[in-house]
Amino acid sequence: MKISFRGEELILDKERALYLPNEKLLAISDLHLGKAAHFRKSGLAIPNAVSKNDLDRLSALLHQYQPKILLINGDMFHSDHNSEIDEFIAWRQQFSSIEFILVKGNHDKQHDDIYADSKVTVKDPTYQTNNFCFIHDAFKCDSPLYSIGGHIHPGVRMYNKAKQSIKLPCFYFGNEYAILPAFSTFTGLQLVQARENDAIYAVTPSKIVEI
Repeated sequence: MKISFRGEELILDKERALYLPNEKLLAISDLHLGKAAHFRKSGLAIPNAVSKNDLDRLSALLHQYQPKILLINGDMFHSDHNSEIDEFIAWRQQFSSIEFILVKGNHDKQHDDIYADSKVTVKDPTYQTNNFCFIHDAFKCDSPLYSIGGHIHPGVRMYNKAKQSIKLPCFYFGNEYAILPAFSTFTGLQLVQARENDAIYAVTPSKIVEI
């Protein structure tokens, strides 16, 4: 879905990504690579296919939009060094022409060598474009630019005519900041409520729907 916001065209993708054509920048948030491995270490049988599916989706987006920059707006890696991080480093090699930038999030506590091996440039606490300030936690941004955050994994509850409901991830655009949906499918949702002049775009399996 294309929208015009703050004088700039934005594309909201149903794969939970934001594309800025003027910047040739693809932005995602909360990739959480290694989360499944973290749960497996705790004895829970979470399949490795979770991270593979997320990377396959990300590959498709990179091929589709051909961005100059992939911006990961926080929480790229969920936990300590593990096999899923090694898989990411190998996967990254096929996109050597794209600059990968990470805005540090609360889970991004890995050693600098891991980011260097991943060929990922780390920005802390923000990355700024002409119109936007990307920061993992939008509530903490003190930039005069419009903030775009992640962190809370925003979601919205939608109802059908039979009063049945479903929770879906969403893009939230408020007066002061926006919040991107979590890119990883292995995350929970925090329901958000629209205030006056806010816009919420639900992510369904087939398209983006404005609420």
